[in-house]
Amino acid sequence: MDSAAVRARMVARLAAEGISDQRVLGAMGQVERHRFVDTALAIQAYEDTSLPIGLGQTISKPSVVARMVELLLAGLPAAAGRVLEIGTGCGYQAAVLACVTREVYSIERLRGLHEKARDNLRPLRLPNVHLLFGDGMQGFPKGAPYAGIIAAAGGDAIPRAWVEQLGIGGRIVAPTQMHGGRQALVVLEKTERDLRQTVLEGVHFVPLKSGIA
Repeated sequence: MDSAAVRARMVARLAAEGISDQRVLGAMGQVERHRFVDTALAIQAYEDTSLPIGLGQTISKPSVVARMVELLLAGLPAAAGRVLEIGTGCGYQAAVLACVTREVYSIERLRGLHEKARDNLRPLRLPNVHLLFGDGMQGFPKGAPYAGIIAAAGGDAIPRAWVEQLGIGGRIVAPTQMHGGRQALVVLEKTERDLRQTVLEGVHFVPLKSGIA
């Protein structure tokens, strides 16, 4: 696979669809998505589709990853600080975040996926990525405050722990259950005085669960 050429086409497609942050486009072009899926699925790695990664979980579409990372970075300085990722999955989004932030803490509640992500990321030797096995709903207080928190699973509301661990001026990007059962992408911004929530387009993510397995 000439993955560089295929990735370049993927990046061009993302730009045509409205992704404009050059940091995000650069990261999407740099990280080899085919390394994060099963070999049998590698040929589909750069299509705009979610793919199974085991244990009932999926790797998000490239367009969804790019959209959420762009939303996370919006308004943050060129070299964004420490971020927390809820739901490491196979490790792909953590690798993308590593390209655009100073430090990434990524937490996964399923041991099998935590180990898979560790195996996937080890060859990349990303010193600014810290993989954690634990309950993502509790966040990771030791790394707080975070410039941003990004979630790959959606609950009925954004957990209070995440809000408490978010630094002033930071933002949370997470799928959240709306009235009527639909799921939408939500951006929560924390100012010195209040929290500002923006509800965006509908999305479909796995449910946010507590505990470890």
